Amino acid sequence: MLSKLEAFWKKETVLCIAAVCALATMLLVPPDSTYLEYIDVHVLCLLLCLMAVVAGLQACGIFRWLTYQVLRGGRSGRILGVVLVLLPFFSSMLVTNDVALLVFVPFTLGLLLRMNCRLAIAPMLVMQTIAANLGSMATPVGNPQNLFLYSAYDLTIGAFFGVTLPLSTVSLICLGVAGAFILPRALPELDLPQETMPQPHKLAVYALLFVICLLAVFHVMSDAVMLLAVLAAIIVLDRQLLHDLDYALLATFVCFFIVSGNLGRLDVVHIFLQSLLTDNALLTAVGASQLISNVPAAVLLSGFTDQWSALLEGVNIGGLGTPVASLASLITLKQYMRWPQANIGKFLLIFLLANLVGLVVLLPVAWFF
Repeated sequence: MLSKLEAFWKKETVLCIAAVCALATMLLVPPDSTYLEYIDVHVLCLLLCLMAVVAGLQACGIFRWLTYQVLRGGRSGRILGVVLVLLPFFSSMLVTNDVALLVFVPFTLGLLLRMNCRLAIAPMLVMQTIAANLGSMATPVGNPQNLFLYSAYDLTIGAFFGVTLPLSTVSLICLGVAGAFILPRALPELDLPQETMPQPHKLAVYALLFVICLLAVFHVMSDAVMLLAVLAAIIVLDRQLLHDLDYALLATFVCFFIVSGNLGRLDVVHIFLQSLLTDNALLTAVGASQLISNVPAAVLLSGFTDQWSALLEGVNIGGLGTPVASLASLITLKQYMRWPQANIGKFLLIFLLANLVGLVVLLPVAWFF
């Protein structure tokens, strides 16, 4: 029993910490009917449906096929480096930073080993991680914190893009330049396993479901219609996918909804956080993200400020920094550590330096805009 608990803690550390925090705040604010107002059902429905649809697209093999199509022609080291960095940047805008890294990190690691570019593995995986985190901030569906803030503040798509596009544009330019210098100029011929076109009928269904999810994000379609359509289609096409979804992420959101709601009812905490956010909401969001990661930081801080643009910028830029600032970064770290020749010290040094540079570049952009 103890070993199972330890295994669960290691696998779902963030959920466990969130649950402990929720229980602690429940001692300060005993459960009552107000707790029901904490839970944002709209966000939870969107997260569930998007996770299911993206899992379906991944199971179809569309990401492997697209990657093969992009890379099969053979390229110079400069061009290939840019392509490998920008693949997770653009894909994360639609399928989230987590999925982008789950798809491209193992592929890139295997590719660089076949090309005998071992020295480039750590810097390339670091840049892909940064690219996924920064690319995902461009759209409301790119990551969970954007989805939550878009719903919590009832934003319009124009207002959202007005905040995120300047940061995304600067990020794209910087990542493209950095990617060009990771790999050696001359490369051996790429030996890629051929990927066939995914099942067209399933792919068409999942593409349609993704459009339905987007319509629900933009309040064109109701959550109930979206939920029924997604669940019905997946039960028919790939029922097993429902067992493999990241329900821990949904539970983590529920826990942080409780934490945020309870803290908001404590006068001392309310005054303290409001003071920090009033002084500088951007830096408060960036700092909080370094300690508790950007998703719970967005949920927690949103209850104490109406400065949604600074908060949106802060939790997205705040994904840079420590490995826990964006939980998607831990996906790369785990994948890298599976490589027998992994040098964790070297990886973390490159990770921290590259993320620090990203913060130095993007914080002034956020202040300017």
